[in-house]
Amino acid sequence: MRIGQFARGAAVAGLALSAAACSHLRNPMTRAQIERPAASCADFTASLYFERNSAAVTREAKEVLKGARAQTKGCEVSSVEVVGLADAVGAQDANLELSKARARAVTATLAHSGFREVSISAVAVGDAGAVNASGVAPLRRRADIIFHVKKP
Repeated sequence: MRIGQFARGAAVAGLALSAAACSHLRNPMTRAQIERPAASCADFTASLYFERNSAAVTREAKEVLKGARAQTKGCEVSSVEVVGLADAVGAQDANLELSKARARAVTATLAHSGFREVSISAVAVGDAGAVNASGVAPLRRRADIIFHVKKP
């Protein structure tokens, strides 16, 4: 056998192998399935950040919620938990009130962002836990949102 014949024979054999390997597919994927990955339908957390001493939901935070809505497409959102946080700067009572206001603002924004029919719970922790063991107080001007998601 010459080299040219071997190359042609290998190519033909490879084609036959590829066709045989695909023969078990009864329902080939559609173009839409290939272009759009299947939803993972797994729990995830998103964080919305606030300006100092503010509970106003920013435009960037609303974009994060749009992304969360897109991530839940094709899934069932069973519940959502909102945790309002605050820095350890200032009075403890004021920080607790600020974290409550942040949790309320996020809850209201969630309802307007397509999560109206979802059970939403909210808690506020103020600045509790804001100072770590080494005495460092990281910025916590945020609300964490835990999305509990499952396959429909």
